[in-house]
Amino acid sequence: MACRITELVLDCRDPERLAEFWCQVLGFVVLETEDDGSIEIGAAGTERDNPGLTLVLSRSADLAPGKLRLHFDVNPVDRDQDEELQRLFDLGARRADVGQTGEEPWEVLADPEGNEFCLLLKTVKPSER
Repeated sequence: MACRITELVLDCRDPERLAEFWCQVLGFVVLETEDDGSIEIGAAGTERDNPGLTLVLSRSADLAPGKLRLHFDVNPVDRDQDEELQRLFDLGARRADVGQTGEEPWEVLADPEGNEFCLLLKTVKPSER
């Protein structure tokens, strides 16, 4: 099988303001607010365990011009995170250092051209997305 894109993550200075903006633009609602100030928004009336594609607005102080502010989060579909990580390495992905601590439950990777993305821990059933 493959991975599914489950989240688009947008680095920003003011997650609250952008959550308000994008909720109005897309008809979304706030699904979750994290301790770090990140806000996840998605379609109204969706189940928390299966919200479809969501937008995560992530507070970041490092918004230098030219810095990529958007990245994909992908979830394994039919294997665990370690097996999917190996499959992605075999396809040409490599680890990327963006200042993570090593304690995160996700893996930060780069595609063959250096575009960053995250492999999340949860396995998604093919019918969930």
